[in-house]
Amino acid sequence: MGKLEIPDDVLNKKEKLTEAERQMFIKHPQTGVDLIKSIKQLDEFQPIIKHHHERYDGKGYPSGLKATEIPYLSRMLTIADSFDAMTSNRPYNKVKTQEEGIKELRDNAGTQFDPDLVEKFIEMLDKYKDKF
Repeated sequence: MGKLEIPDDVLNKKEKLTEAERQMFIKHPQTGVDLIKSIKQLDEFQPIIKHHHERYDGKGYPSGLKATEIPYLSRMLTIADSFDAMTSNRPYNKVKTQEEGIKELRDNAGTQFDPDLVEKFIEMLDKYKDKF
């Protein structure tokens, strides 16, 4: 949601981002939280949105949380969002097949992604492969 505040030319940029542009991306989780703060019914979603760019190894943002410090649903969202980005047409990367996306999830399990949730996500993809 916070990406709504990032200009399209920055969001779709193919070249390397400037430091100012990179900061826009780093701030977008908090911007997303700020957008829903006044909606009481969405209070429980604030930590999920805020921490969906944390990394399992603690090298993510905005708080540098690691492993189970990251809210469970944020860890799940990170995997689903990353897989969608890998397997969808995006101006900044070459689209991957589902198999290539699964390989990348596994290659980054334990660093970027929760390794247990990666395997559960892949099991779900396999179980529902005829539905997608």
